[in-house]
Amino acid sequence: MRHLRIWRYVDEAARFGSLRKAAEHLNITPSALQRRIQDVEEDLGAEIFERSAQGIRLTAAGESFIRWVRAQAADLERVRSQIEDLSGLRRGHVRIACSQALVSSFLAEEISAFREQFPLVSFEILVVSQGTALKMLGDFEADIAIIFSPRRTAEFQPLMTLGQRVVAIMAADHPLAGQPSLRLRDCSPYPIALPDASFGTRTILDEMLAVSSTKLSVELESNSFEMLRNLARTGKVITFQIEIGAPSPALEPGLTVIPLSDIDLAHGPLVLGQQKGRTLPVASAKFAEQISRRLDEMRRTPQPA
Repeated sequence: MRHLRIWRYVDEAARFGSLRKAAEHLNITPSALQRRIQDVEEDLGAEIFERSAQGIRLTAAGESFIRWVRAQAADLERVRSQIEDLSGLRRGHVRIACSQALVSSFLAEEISAFREQFPLVSFEILVVSQGTALKMLGDFEADIAIIFSPRRTAEFQPLMTLGQRVVAIMAADHPLAGQPSLRLRDCSPYPIALPDASFGTRTILDEMLAVSSTKLSVELESNSFEMLRNLARTGKVITFQIEIGAPSPALEPGLTVIPLSDIDLAHGPLVLGQQKGRTLPVASAKFAEQISRRLDEMRRTPQPA
């Protein structure tokens, strides 16, 4: 355990890229942190960090060492959670990297339901792009990821997949409101507000437009779905999101949600997954099972056209 504490010091130094900032975070002096790092470098027989006036950064040997340290820390957390699970305490900490669409209601509802059964389990929710989510899994900075239309990679293990349509979001009094579904070309006469390129929704829309004669008048872009919905509510703009993150008219009055027609192939997968080959801590595994069941229920429930 003492070795893990020292290795954590090295890990924090790597994350901050600065001995001073890492030492402040760890509540020790920079000189004490420097000595710990030098001890580890002496044991390894290699330098972990390159030092410069701008700070520190990992050497090739340091990158290999940090990956190993994070794997060891994750494995220890798994063992701890198994021991606590056997003792009936049901403690644990679940780290989730997710797409922004999940935070409006879906994930909050699932966490609340889980904590009713396991109130001693804590959560850390990290709203990031799909690429960042995959990296966090690989760096053991997240246990599970729930992301839309992730790129394929050998290190990512899907646990459950749910198809998602892209929906148009607009003010309740918009000229297109009330339609059962829309083609993308129906939206072209109106100003458009789009999520930025970090979102899977934007990727699907860009791919559709690349093979279509339809042109959209994109007047606004944002990396915040909340901002996009507010723009739609207060103006005549149309924005887009996947259906799991679409606003409920009952909870967000003034907005209406209309699915894009399947003719335009405006859909993609929402994927729950983890780092391939990793045995998750008990709490994370249990929560992943709950999310899998919920997504399966949604898959079996017919969606309105």
